[in-house]
Formats: sequence, C-alpha cells, structure tokens
Amino acid sequence: MKAAQSPQALGLPAPRIRRPFRPGSVLLPVYFILLLLPIYWMITMSLKTNSEIVSGFSLWPQTITFEHYREIFTNPAWYTGYLNSLTYVGLNTVISLVIALPAAYAFSRYSFQGDKHLFFWLLTNRMAPPAVFLLPFFQLYQSVGLFDTHIGVALAHLLFNVPLAVWILEGFMSGVPREIDETAYIDGYSFGRFFFRIFIPLVRSGIGVTAFFCFMFSWIELLLARTLTSVDAKPIAAVMTRTVSASGMDWGLLAAAGVLTIVPGALVIYFVRNYIAKGFALGRV
Repeated sequence: MKAAQSPQALGLPAPRIRRPFRPGSVLLPVYFILLLLPIYWMITMSLKTNSEIVSGFSLWPQTITFEHYREIFTNPAWYTGYLNSLTYVGLNTVISLVIALPAAYAFSRYSFQGDKHLFFWLLTNRMAPPAVFLLPFFQLYQSVGLFDTHIGVALAHLLFNVPLAVWILEGFMSGVPREIDETAYIDGYSFGRFFFRIFIPLVRSGIGVTAFFCFMFSWIELLLARTLTSVDAKPIAAVMTRTVSASGMDWGLLAAAGVLTIVPGALVIYFVRNYIAKGFALGRV
C-alpha cells in the first residue's frame, strides 16, 4: 500500500482551517481605542492654539504650539499647584504605609477581643463619602492651625487610605506562613529585625499595591483638598479652575494641565507595575 500523500505533495492547495470567531478579538481593540481616545484628544488640544480649538474639528494640530506648557512651567501660580499636590500625596502615602504595616500585621497574626469588629469599623470609614467629613475637618483645622497646610490635607486623606491599606496588607500578610515568624524568633531575631529584614521583603508586592492605591486616591481626590486649602497648599485640581474667566475657557491651557496631571500617576504605575501584577494575582485586591 502506498503511504498517503499530503495535498502539498500532490500540488493541491492546502486546506483552509476555519478558526472560530472570538468576539474578544474585536471588542478588546475597540475598547482600547475608546480608552485612549480622550487622552489622545487632550494631548492634541494641548498642542493647538485656542483659536484653532474653537474654529472647527481636526484630528491633529494644524500649527503645533508649546505655549500652554510654557505658561504652566514658568507661571508660579501653576507649577506650585503640582508641587503642592505631590507634597501632600507623598506625605499621605508614606504615613499610610507606616501606620498600616504594623496594624495589618497585628490583624493577621493575633486574635484579640473585638478584632473583627475593629476591622469592620476601619472599612466603614472607607465606605463613607468624603463630603460627610468635610465640615468637621474644616472646623477642626481652623481651630488647630492646620488649614491650608500640606500635612493637613495628608492627615485628612489618612481617614480613607489607612483602612484600605490595612485591608490590602492584611490579606497579603495572612498568606505568609506563621512558621516563618516562629523560626526567626528561635534563631534569635528581635521583632524589629525580623519585621524589617525578613517579613517586609515577603510582602513587598502588597506594599507596592497599597502604595499605588493610596497615591491614586490622594492624587485624584478634590473635595477635601480644595476645601481645606486656599493659597499655600492649593492643589493642581483647584488651580485648573483658573482657566475659566469672563473671556471664556482657556481650552489649550486646561488640556496641557490635564496632560501633566496624568504624568505622575503613569510614572507610579510604571515603577510598581510588577508589584501590582503580583498583588492582583496573590492578594485580596
């Protein structure tokens, strides 16, 4: 018997393999296009003159200008807004981690009376909208001299970021076997040495995820940051309202400020992207 020959050997065209249609192959590119379209539009607007923006529709700038960016980087009223936002956001992220790390360790390792109720109470603070605490914070800060200060805004954001940080870190720490703690104590490690030399590196993915969420909430939060500041600690989101005047909206300047507002968040995502991926895979996020 002769062996069966392939169609190619007989000079026939190869049979076409029909692959099943997958909606995701079409929907996913469409989703990314719709996701990136506002960002692209904002970038193009920041490179146009105001007259070109209001004159008609165009997919790209006819005349590229960097005047709006120059205004932001040279005008103290603008760039101080970015510095103020970065200052209180950085303070809030660091303080949130310093408070949440030992608190999450206690919830993950020890059982004490009322621990479940205390943990739930922490989460209820995160569930409340910032407007609920606006008036108490305002009156308290006016009394103690924290109004219009960076540390004041950072402390106000702790009310929302610390519960979230404790909740995320507790999930990561509970996944670390307790035998590691016991082995370290048997080897003569003090708690401080064990916590910083052994335990912290084991949950660095959770720390990266927690820092990301704390940074992003504090960066995009507007209500508390705008109400608790006036001049010295005014955030960039409040400064952006200066583009509205009697002559109309300065669209190009507002778009340039929006582009620069995205940059810090994008940089944070870039540096902690590996930790975020591991965090979503291993933690409770």
